[in-house]
Amino acid sequence: MSKSPVFHIVQNGAQDGAPAPDIGPLHGAVVAVGNFDGVHRGHRAVIGAALARAKALGRKAAALTFSPHPRLFLRPQDTLFQLSSPRDRLRLLAATGLDGAIVMNFDAALAATSAEDFIARILVGRFGIGGAAIGFDFHFGHKRTGSPAYLAEQGARLGFAVDIVPPLEDEGRPVSSGAVRTALTQGKVVEAAELLGAPWFVSGEVIHGAKRGRELGFPTANLRLDPSCGLKHGIYAVRVEVGARRYDGVASFGCRPMFDDGAPLLEVFLFDFDGDLYGQVIEVAFIGWIRHEQKFESIEALKRYILADGVQARDVLKRAGEAFPVLGQI
Repeated sequence: MSKSPVFHIVQNGAQDGAPAPDIGPLHGAVVAVGNFDGVHRGHRAVIGAALARAKALGRKAAALTFSPHPRLFLRPQDTLFQLSSPRDRLRLLAATGLDGAIVMNFDAALAATSAEDFIARILVGRFGIGGAAIGFDFHFGHKRTGSPAYLAEQGARLGFAVDIVPPLEDEGRPVSSGAVRTALTQGKVVEAAELLGAPWFVSGEVIHGAKRGRELGFPTANLRLDPSCGLKHGIYAVRVEVGARRYDGVASFGCRPMFDDGAPLLEVFLFDFDGDLYGQVIEVAFIGWIRHEQKFESIEALKRYILADGVQARDVLKRAGEAFPVLGQI
């Protein structure tokens, strides 16, 4: 089956009583169902199963996912460190070979939908799916009563195939969004990359800062990350994509203990770059850990450490080769 070069995105927020958006070429697709936060290797195994089933059936393959993350809707009092923004998640999905993504609005109506109705009214009635791939631990429907086994049972009854993907481990570690979050909260970006299959990255618009980096001789591109970001504060070797070009660099994520201990900020110094990035959206991939953030006895001591950080970051990046996440066009 030939793949369309266009990645179709359907924002499907309608519930009963309102017309459902036309999902166009994704109607009848084999769907990989999940939250896909970070699109890690376990998610890619589910996507791979959907792609294989779609190829066998001569159908398109799509991700069926949810926004906001169900946990944020069901437990709004909790803080969830999301590994990828909605846009970045779609860009990661677009690079997997899928034909598109159906993003369902997770709201009170969907949360109250029984597992049986989710299958019969939504998967079959609305989307006309040709098959489904699901992780071994993915549950759905009101109070998460729908299990992978139940989906397979209903699929056999209603005429669509279901592939249940077993757990994936990496050297004894479970490959899961939770495991990636844990690694990042400890600053273990190399371990996170092993679980993800590529370096973890963030994207954002470059904002104006206090210009201290420029005054120190190290002008930085500053990004304000989502408040839920649990990345360990510290100094990292990074690779940055600006438009169609990539630059190596060193970044500090934290509260600037040398100056103001303010809200966390990502400050990125790009090697061998001279230009104005304000207002541009850039991608920053975290390649290696350098050190903890700290307060120094003087500005001169800070400058010496910044120089040493740069030397170490260049070495880390050289050893990492061309490591960078593969992102699709949306």
